[in-house]
Amino acid sequence: MRSLILLLFTIAVVQAAVPPDKMEAVRGMLRDHKLAAAESAAKALVAANPTEAAAHALLASVCVAKSDPDAAVTAGEKAVALAPTSSEYQLQLGDTYGFAAQKAGMFGKIGWAKKSRLAYEKAVEFDPANVAARDSLMSFYQMAPGVMGGGADKAYAQAAEIKKLDANGGRVAYAKLYIGEKKYAEAFAELDEVLRVAPDCYPAVFQFGRLTALSGQRVDAGMEALKKCLTLAPTPGAPGHDAAHWRMGNLWEKKGDKVAARAAYTAALALNPGFPQAIDSLKKLD
Repeated sequence: MRSLILLLFTIAVVQAAVPPDKMEAVRGMLRDHKLAAAESAAKALVAANPTEAAAHALLASVCVAKSDPDAAVTAGEKAVALAPTSSEYQLQLGDTYGFAAQKAGMFGKIGWAKKSRLAYEKAVEFDPANVAARDSLMSFYQMAPGVMGGGADKAYAQAAEIKKLDANGGRVAYAKLYIGEKKYAEAFAELDEVLRVAPDCYPAVFQFGRLTALSGQRVDAGMEALKKCLTLAPTPGAPGHDAAHWRMGNLWEKKGDKVAARAAYTAALALNPGFPQAIDSLKKLD
């Protein structure tokens, strides 16, 4: 699953009536984890601009950061109701439904997952060139069972479409599918080719580091890749620096250095205090 908060930071402001400086101020509060202030400011924007989808979308992102799925869904659905053919808002809503699924019980997950898939499919329908939407839909198809609309054939079809739009992005997409199937040699081949022609491609650099952590192969190269991630700006939809620190912690554990692993997990949580994987990894070290 993609890094949701990072994606929501970078959604374009398509409603000019909402002051861009005030929108950016809220995003800054989110980046600084000033969630109460962000919520207050976002609600003020909604009150001042009740018919502007951008304001409701921003409030949805704040609610996700506050781990409030009900409020996030309400705001996200309002944004889509106001701009029903917006690919970006459909993509955001799909991510928000996915967030709600993570918080739901066993039976609730199924309903939220279906909503998430439908929103992603609409995002692709409304803008077939939206690579981020295709990537999210691909990931859903890869992870979901057939009864929920998933399937490897559907996932690979999206990867093929992504590659038509962006050769490097397509290779990264195929690599992610190969990683999910533990076809590590094939994944390394795809990522090595991207990094040969585009060594600063953030998604490829991150996925290379992730691949080394999952496979246990080329660990030192993976560590260098993740360190490099921290010097690059994350691209929209890609895991952020918090995830890079977490994967570095995974690699330090593989190298037998629990002190360094603890420092890496702590760094991840400093950037994202609610990062569940980092919290779990840190607990396991104790």
